[in-house]
Amino acid sequence: MDTVFASLVAVAGTLIGSLSTYLFQRRTTERSEARAREERVRQERLAAYSGYAGAVTDLKRAQITLWFRRRAVPRDEERFAEALLESDRHGAAAETAAFRLRLVADDRDLRPLMEAISAKLGEITHADDRRGLIAIEAQFEEAVGAFLDAAASRLG
Repeated sequence: MDTVFASLVAVAGTLIGSLSTYLFQRRTTERSEARAREERVRQERLAAYSGYAGAVTDLKRAQITLWFRRRAVPRDEERFAEALLESDRHGAAAETAAFRLRLVADDRDLRPLMEAISAKLGEITHADDRRGLIAIEAQFEEAVGAFLDAAASRLG
């Protein structure tokens, strides 16, 4: 009888040990998966934020080039057409980056900052002179800086 009882205790102990090991491993796996998922989302947001900032900066550069080509005397139509095409290409890339950002990290607090950037981009082509262009460019840089500061605070 003692042997049967000892065997039952041994089997029960083994089962309890196996169950507790399983539960601890499952909890550890779930935590690891959650951390990996959080890091993946963080990396996707980082890529979307920086991709957007890079795309609008490229668009700004292209629009400034277009501004100078439009006012060149004498105006080289071929170089102007190339600058216009490059500006359109960068505009499409910036719009794509904005779409991606909205899909990856739809944050209503960032939208006004993105709209401020877009407004400054729109003002570049309407600058009256070089001084006005420089002022708009400085305001654009401030708007991008505000966007990046807000985005960085969301990355943790």
